[in-house]
Amino acid sequence: MVISIIAIILGLLLLLWSADRFVEGSAAVASHYGMPPLLIGMLVVGFGTSAPEMIVSALSAFQGSPGIALGNAYGSNITNIALILGLTAIISPITVHSQVLKKELPILALVTALTVGLLLDKQLGRLDAFILLAVFSLLMSWSIWQGTRKKSDSLAQQMEQELDQRSMSLGRATFWLFLGLILLIISSRVLVWGAVDLAHKFGVSDLVIGLTIVAIGTSLPELASSIIATRRGEHDIALGNVLGSNLFNTLAVVGIAGVIKPLKVPPEILFRDLLTMGLLTVSLFVICYGFKGRTGKVNRVEGLLLLIAYAAYSTYLLTGIANP
Repeated sequence: MVISIIAIILGLLLLLWSADRFVEGSAAVASHYGMPPLLIGMLVVGFGTSAPEMIVSALSAFQGSPGIALGNAYGSNITNIALILGLTAIISPITVHSQVLKKELPILALVTALTVGLLLDKQLGRLDAFILLAVFSLLMSWSIWQGTRKKSDSLAQQMEQELDQRSMSLGRATFWLFLGLILLIISSRVLVWGAVDLAHKFGVSDLVIGLTIVAIGTSLPELASSIIATRRGEHDIALGNVLGSNLFNTLAVVGIAGVIKPLKVPPEILFRDLLTMGLLTVSLFVICYGFKGRTGKVNRVEGLLLLIAYAAYSTYLLTGIANP
């Protein structure tokens, strides 16, 4: 058991460190080859920051552990909304702009509904996975098209500044890209092994481990970036990190896992975890909407309520009530 815990801790630490190196190297290589800053921000960095979830779920699917593959993705979504947004709002209330309510949140709600519809037969087949990846590709293409139409895009400006501050030679960037990718794969294997072994030793399902330990660990980059962005007053980035990560997890992470190997979907994912994810997504509409003319804001009280919801959900999982 001790070895399993050490494997999980070391796997997570190495996973997060290698993901950061992979993102920096990839962005620098893309910049050297003339990729526009907007595309680097949306594609390279967007994929890179979600690399922990993607690699862990893909490897879990390949090894025949659907609980960790799906639990990691949906657990990360629950963690992003309830834990990360909750903590971030308590530290500094998050102002919500109208475009989030008009565009990002409705899209996330529709994607969640689509996922439920595809998984009602308790199977994630390759056709389901390809549908999720096709929707993801359309959303990415539309977002890139929208970004290129703007004369001044904030993401492009931010990415350009970061690339200038972290400039590196092509050789060094290539080194970090490949080293980061190799260590991502190694650390993911160590993490998945430790998580499955710990689940077996404690007699709980790998789904519960995926929804809790693995999901929290792979969501740490979103937690750090959201807190930093909010403290700088960059509320769009803080909220965008969470919504963007949830879209990526629901469509790309699950889609890639399903393409690698069709997965059986435990009924509790539908009636417990996806239900919780859907309710939390709907709650964002209520929280973020500016009633009586006030500006939409996730305030400290609402952040505390989100944290309480996360604590209740986690307690329900870990006490074994959900797994009789």
